[in-house]
Amino acid sequence: MAETVQPSDLSFFSTLAASGSLSAAARELGLTAAAVSKRLTQMESRAGVPLVNRTTRRMMLTPEGELYLDHARRILDQIDELAELLGSAKKSPKGLLRVNATLGFGRSHVAPAISRFVARHPQVSVQLQLSVAPPPLTDDSFDVCIRFGEPPDTRVIARRLAANRRVLCASPAYIAAHGMPATPHDLARHNCIGIRQGDEAYGVWRLTTGRGASRKTEAVRIKGNLTTNDGEIAVKWALEGHGILMRAEWDIEDYLADGRLVAVLPDHETPNADIYAVYSKRHQMSARIRAFVDFIALDLKEAHSG
Repeated sequence: MAETVQPSDLSFFSTLAASGSLSAAARELGLTAAAVSKRLTQMESRAGVPLVNRTTRRMMLTPEGELYLDHARRILDQIDELAELLGSAKKSPKGLLRVNATLGFGRSHVAPAISRFVARHPQVSVQLQLSVAPPPLTDDSFDVCIRFGEPPDTRVIARRLAANRRVLCASPAYIAAHGMPATPHDLARHNCIGIRQGDEAYGVWRLTTGRGASRKTEAVRIKGNLTTNDGEIAVKWALEGHGILMRAEWDIEDYLADGRLVAVLPDHETPNADIYAVYSKRHQMSARIRAFVDFIALDLKEAHSG
């Protein structure tokens, strides 16, 4: 009697689903597109149901394919964790680590940290994907996501890596030309550089003052003639004197230190942007994930204090 599921199919299908198309999976697996298509057809024949809806450019998993993928990834994770618990991987991390981070912070901080991490742990292979917004917490395509702000979901582990506050800033040239805002409502009369990122309300800045019973938060609707989804571009525009920007301190601390940017309304608090490593609870026993999260927490601490 033929097996409905063969062990080797699990890794194949996980890679296929993550790739998004047969041709991309073929490049990832080092096979021809025809070979990938043939193997998928064989899997579907054994399973007795279609797993993928194919089109010329992309593919979509069927409900049965989603079920297959969920169980395949869970089983593969359990195999990796068992190997780590039984073998030398418990002391020396090994295997594939899939990491997601935001564009600017990923380029400037996460990628260099990964370089140092794999130099120390050469048996770990890392795939880094940068995106404008963090993937949904239900997305199982990544082992660790580096994101700003604590996710409101108890189904995942969120480890705080570093403190990070958002700062309002502008170039000295802009302030000289347009004046320094004295209150949050003054921002409405200024050119403000907008950033469209994540699920945050676009075009509204929230600023808080006071403590205890006197604590008050004001929501200011901003306007301006420049908007982008790339934080690095927004910072460049601020440096060139185009307007006021709200940006995470990690991205602008050097410019604040050398005076190319100055703080605006520094006595007002802005929404928290602490840096977190987010991963599934079922990964908490993984040696490579624990090693990576420990490493990047120390790496960011040293970078920020250096």
